[in-house]
Amino acid sequence: MKRLHACLLILLCIALAVGAQEAAYNGLFGSLSNIYRLSDAKTFSISPENFTGEKGKGAMAVTGSASNAARDLGQGWKVNPYVDIAPGATFTMAEITGPGAIQHIWLTPTGNWRFSILRMYWDNETTPSVEVPVGDFFAMGWGRYAPIRSLAVCVNPGSAFNSYWPMPFRKHAKITMENLDERPMRLYYQITFSKTQVPDDAAYFHAQFRRVNPLPYKSVYTIVDGIRGKGHYVGTYMAWGVNNNGWWGEGEIKFYMDGDKEFPTIAGTGTEDYFCGSYNFENRQKRQYEEFTSPYSGLAQVIRPDGLYQSQQRFGLYRWHITDPIRFSSDLRVTIQALGWRSGGRYLPLQDDIASVAYWYQAEPHAPFPKLPDKDSLEVN
Repeated sequence: MKRLHACLLILLCIALAVGAQEAAYNGLFGSLSNIYRLSDAKTFSISPENFTGEKGKGAMAVTGSASNAARDLGQGWKVNPYVDIAPGATFTMAEITGPGAIQHIWLTPTGNWRFSILRMYWDNETTPSVEVPVGDFFAMGWGRYAPIRSLAVCVNPGSAFNSYWPMPFRKHAKITMENLDERPMRLYYQITFSKTQVPDDAAYFHAQFRRVNPLPYKSVYTIVDGIRGKGHYVGTYMAWGVNNNGWWGEGEIKFYMDGDKEFPTIAGTGTEDYFCGSYNFENRQKRQYEEFTSPYSGLAQVIRPDGLYQSQQRFGLYRWHITDPIRFSSDLRVTIQALGWRSGGRYLPLQDDIASVAYWYQAEPHAPFPKLPDKDSLEVN
């Protein structure tokens, strides 16, 4: 009987632990499959109308960025809906005490999207876990609007940028925007988050930007390298500018993980294949590239030559590993080849303008990021 009671106690403890873990997941990662379930998570939102996101503290401004427009209406009538960030300044968009998770980010920045640098810091770390030009983070690396309808990122008419990546943290979260431009930028934004339990196995969100222009001949482009620790890779965005005529996407993507040296564990079969397309992304009736967006992948943007100064073709592609995350235990490096065709049915190593964002989750601490390119090396021209 004592043994039975002990077994029942153990089962009860396991059930309670699983229930607590499940409740924490519900608080962090709500979806249609569990949207009807109750949770103890509390929802808050930060915007210029409530800089701290505190309960009952929204729309209290008496003076602000739209004071003139609201002068006949007063407090509570859209007095401070945006901020202006001066040239060279860094603005702190959010500081949140945990535990909790950021669940949605909406913003619409003016100015040069390559010169607006989005950074995120978790649990009081001194180096960011996210450091990406804001356009590239939202799959708009060429500084031009294109619609995206995906699960993780949506870009809606009017250059409305939306991120649905869940971003859990245990102690503290900080999000900043740096304006590298010589002109002020105007920023409307809203950051929605929950204060809730964070499961023990919840990893931290990371995103890293890189650019090479032009890619040296016979070189392989590195999307990310030097990741150390345990985690899973969840996405790739690429802004690809071609410098040759002809097809540019024969190259293979490769994932080197957990000690791989010369040869990877995962090797793709072609650039358009990795981004879930085929045969040049070509509409064969029109003999043109065909843009598409889907929940997990897309050729969202094709910028065509205009016969004058816009002389190069440029492409924006994304691939989210949401249902198929690439899991690693100790290290990860991701590369992609830039290949076209030359005479005699031979591959042509390309020297293209390539920029990318790698997205992944991992346990902290993370390895140091490479230094962000300087302003001239970031610029789209």
